[in-house]
Amino acid sequence: MAKCPYCDFNSHVRDVIPHERFTATLRQELAHDAARIGRRSLRSIFFGGGTPSLMRPETVAQLIEDARRHFDVSPDLEITLEANPTSVERAKLAAFAEAGVNRISLGIQSLEEDSLRFLGREHSASQAIQALETARTLFPRLSFDLIYARPGQSLSAWETELRAALALASDHLSLYQLTIEQGTKFESLYRQGRFVLPEEDDAARLYEKTAEIAGEFGMRDYEISNYARVGAESRHNLTYWRYQDYIGIGPGAHGRLTLDNTLLATRRHRAPEIWAERVEQRGSGSTEETPLSGEERAREALLMGLRLREGIDLNWFTTRTGRTLSESVDLFILEAAREEGYLTLDDTRLIATDEGRVRLEALLGALVL
Repeated sequence: MAKCPYCDFNSHVRDVIPHERFTATLRQELAHDAARIGRRSLRSIFFGGGTPSLMRPETVAQLIEDARRHFDVSPDLEITLEANPTSVERAKLAAFAEAGVNRISLGIQSLEEDSLRFLGREHSASQAIQALETARTLFPRLSFDLIYARPGQSLSAWETELRAALALASDHLSLYQLTIEQGTKFESLYRQGRFVLPEEDDAARLYEKTAEIAGEFGMRDYEISNYARVGAESRHNLTYWRYQDYIGIGPGAHGRLTLDNTLLATRRHRAPEIWAERVEQRGSGSTEETPLSGEERAREALLMGLRLREGIDLNWFTTRTGRTLSESVDLFILEAAREEGYLTLDDTRLIATDEGRVRLEALLGALVL
């Protein structure tokens, strides 16, 4: 197991994984949180971050069973697991389906061999294709990731690669632009001039071509980096973008949880061993529970919600944050963005247009107080 050079996620390389210990502590932390928050409605479970498919399928099955016992489960409960398309992990897909997973998310990243080597991926293009084909037969819902704006990537090559991937699976696509994250191996290589990323305009053309081709396969960008057929949207990630409550268990997990009418930002210890020790000692590996002010809630709701094509429900925004939109944005920038056609605003919703979504990062930086 190795860490990808572009990744700044909370991931750790270990020669040996103490499965029994981490299974016990994950179950213990879930039980601890369930007792604390009460019997709430459960609409989705997401096994994500790093490579959760390194977990044993029986661990996944036990956690799903525990969650069903602790909470009121929605009839259409979505259970997603992230997996990489290596041959070892692909062999476990059927076991995960048997454990109760009904949506798989595959970290394909590319179908080009040179790009996979550059990205530090351990799978080949043929393994990625085999994993997509296998997953399509096992799971009712399938998603995969691709990375674009890679060094030397041309528009025609991207079009060929994207069409090939969507021909295999066109339910849900998560698209990520290759960026240089602080503290990664890629940051060092980039500063040394070992590779060059496409210019901003070239990256924008790749992004625009993605929406065009995805549309040909019946998919729409329901979120700025996610494309899906109608009904195949990620219900779990919609929870984040709609700024609803979720709990996060396990090393480095974060959450947003309302208790006693206060919205808390929660975070668990990043280091797996220290997290496990804390769970064993006190039931939770939490290192941080911070009450969020109305201003902080408004900022988060805007930063998340404007990523969605549906935008932000203004009534929900005020209920969730305790603030009106006019108290939370620069009104001069808001009006200018409306005049430029970057935002639309009526009595019920604030929405970023297609033109606005292309510029969303800069727009949010100017708009949100």
